[in-house]
Amino acid sequence: MPADNVTIYQPDKQLHMGFWAVWKEMFVELARSRELIWRLFLRDFSAKYKQSLLGVSWAAINPLITVGVFVFLNRSGVMNIQTADVPYPVFALLGLTIWVVFSKGLAACTSSIVSAGSMVVKINFPKISLVIAAMGQAIVELLVRIGLTIVVFIIFGVMPSGMALLFPLLILPIFFLALGLGFFLALLAGLFRDTVNLVTLLTTYLLFLMPVVYPPPESGILGIINQWNPLSIIIVSCREAVLYGSIPNLGGYMWSSIFCLVVFLISWRLFHLVETKIPERI
Repeated sequence: MPADNVTIYQPDKQLHMGFWAVWKEMFVELARSRELIWRLFLRDFSAKYKQSLLGVSWAAINPLITVGVFVFLNRSGVMNIQTADVPYPVFALLGLTIWVVFSKGLAACTSSIVSAGSMVVKINFPKISLVIAAMGQAIVELLVRIGLTIVVFIIFGVMPSGMALLFPLLILPIFFLALGLGFFLALLAGLFRDTVNLVTLLTTYLLFLMPVVYPPPESGILGIINQWNPLSIIIVSCREAVLYGSIPNLGGYMWSSIFCLVVFLISWRLFHLVETKIPERI
């Protein structure tokens, strides 16, 4: 009698694959998941603004309130923020528009797997789709805030530089950083639910420790920290490019971009390696 075909199950198949074979599989999986990612994004978008009177307008209301508070504190003498020849509302709103990519993206990615707990357990699909789809929330808020920022530029009579056309490319490293950290934190949130609240808390206070609504300090502990902080360097570089048409610290921006890409690739590889274990922890 002919021998029956035998299928050998290898739970750690990825560990036996070559370096390039693994990355090829990861990119193929990502390409095949593009329709699923789009559907998950539409689901998240609909759920977030369902039964909301103002809907996506909240993406514009939040930065307006934040900028309004800082403008009041600045004009009342509580703060003394000097922004050279750029009106402070324009300066602050542009910084918040850049910042939202990191803060909203990181928070959404961190909670993406936990919030889809039953779906993760019952259905077998690439879990990376959940994290990437969650990043779409930051993209929506970014687009709304860009529109708001353009209006504020017009109101205050500020003309952006020609490099403003490169803005989507200049902030790309922040997307990579938020998504890379999001991969790792989404896995951590599956083990410790406190991770979601901790990320929200940290991003709230990081806003005040980075030069988002104020120029980068040149001295003191905060100045030293921001001098070596890749995220701070990218935020300042993007704002300088839009307002003045140049990136003074081009070398720092390049190295910070490489750092963000490395974080993304390492975290993506880690996520892909332990993806099959996720349902056991949710």
